[in-house]
Amino acid sequence: MSAPAPLLSIRDLKVHFKLASDSPLPWAAPRWLKAVDGVSFDIFPGETLGVVGESGCGKSTLARAMLNLIPATSGSIVWQGQEMHGATADAWQDIRKSVQMIFQDPLASLNPRMTIGQIIAEPLRTHFPRMDAKEVMCKVRAMMVQVGLTEQQINRYPHEFSGGQCQRIGIARALVLEPKLVICDEPVSALDVSIQAQIINLLQELQAKMGLALVFIAHDLAVVKHISQRVMVMYLGRAMELADKNAIYRHPGHPYTQALLSAIPLPDPRRERNKTLQLLQGDLPSPMNPPSGCSFRTRCPKAEPGCAQQAPQLRALSPETRVACLLA
Repeated sequence: MSAPAPLLSIRDLKVHFKLASDSPLPWAAPRWLKAVDGVSFDIFPGETLGVVGESGCGKSTLARAMLNLIPATSGSIVWQGQEMHGATADAWQDIRKSVQMIFQDPLASLNPRMTIGQIIAEPLRTHFPRMDAKEVMCKVRAMMVQVGLTEQQINRYPHEFSGGQCQRIGIARALVLEPKLVICDEPVSALDVSIQAQIINLLQELQAKMGLALVFIAHDLAVVKHISQRVMVMYLGRAMELADKNAIYRHPGHPYTQALLSAIPLPDPRRERNKTLQLLQGDLPSPMNPPSGCSFRTRCPKAEPGCAQQAPQLRALSPETRVACLLA
């Protein structure tokens, strides 16, 4: 039986930002900030890929580049066999019917001058301008009920809702078009722990009901473990490890992944007291001046002189695990 074709294939994606030179000389070379520096992965129908890493590692930039909200510097973005890097605005507009995004800040992502009904209806009016107004409102009301809102709230404004309710509105707006892929850019990081669980469970229910594929970006490895089938760990714009969730939590292959996992609190106080923390030394390097070779070597407890010579690429350690480490 052949494997399903990926919905989205990312190959060697780079997003570099050109910055002004810090030299007073007008002919000085510009500086480049390498926010995403050669990331590759596939997204398959119905699966959830978790993306984790420290702040500033390029997770959100990667998410926006996947939708061309930030133009990619180079690389390949293939949506269902169609190359999208360098595609026209009209081509991207057509793709966005099938790929939607949920943003990190629930309230800031909603227009305060629009009612909830208008916010959720906006994608329908944008992509299907000839759709009858009655049909639009019917779809909006049905989606509100699916995400745990009530039809009576349709004429209220975002400031009248809590953070969790605002995120439900954002989810309804993203799903009203019935997309195939939803990119969730840290959708629960601004919410209380109890509300986080509600939103994650809601996403899982809607995923099962609608057959969605998800890219779930987060800082919390425990949250990612709960919702994802595969996990990609990023550091300084590069993928350090890409593996099945069970493999990555039981046998992490990269020293950075091992350090992140050791920081997860354990519910058992005795095990929590006795566990060995793998603390990282130093600070995250600047993406404007990354280390030579392996970008993690300046903080890696296992680094050797050869790590400065070559930037490792993801290689298979097992059928479920790929690691970018020369020593793994």
